[in-house]
Amino acid sequence: QELPETVLLKFFRPENTPVPARPTPEQLSNLIKTTLHYPESFNHSFHQKSLCLVPVTLLLSNCSQAVVDVMIDLRHKPTSSEALEIHGSFTWLGQTQYKLQLKGQEVYSLQLKACFVHTGVYNLGTPRVFAKLVDQVTLFETSQQNSRPALIIINNI
Repeated sequence: QELPETVLLKFFRPENTPVPARPTPEQLSNLIKTTLHYPESFNHSFHQKSLCLVPVTLLLSNCSQAVVDVMIDLRHKPTSSEALEIHGSFTWLGQTQYKLQLKGQEVYSLQLKACFVHTGVYNLGTPRVFAKLVDQVTLFETSQQNSRPALIIINNI
């Protein structure tokens, strides 16, 4: 008795057919890397001028190749009383929300001003950054991972 002839099946996919890859929540929370640039300590004469204004640069880096919608919210305040006791409270001056779009691998520099009324140690790491892929249909952006605390010392001279 003869065995039936075995035929090899070949599966192929045309090269130009895109495979939609859905990014994981972890990938979405790492689209934008944020870095704050500011002086480690700042000297100010509170006797001459009651408000101390410190320039701060928020650097936003798009870590993906895709175009990303970014929203920055400066209105966030630490809620725990412990954080307020240790670092005190300060205010961001000017615009409190920003919406922008970053191209793949683009780096954007945002100039901010922090306002202090007392000497002390403060955490400037309060801006909340949200991002989503431009072609992503979603009602909300994914919160971006916050960097470590950004401490500044305000001294009276």
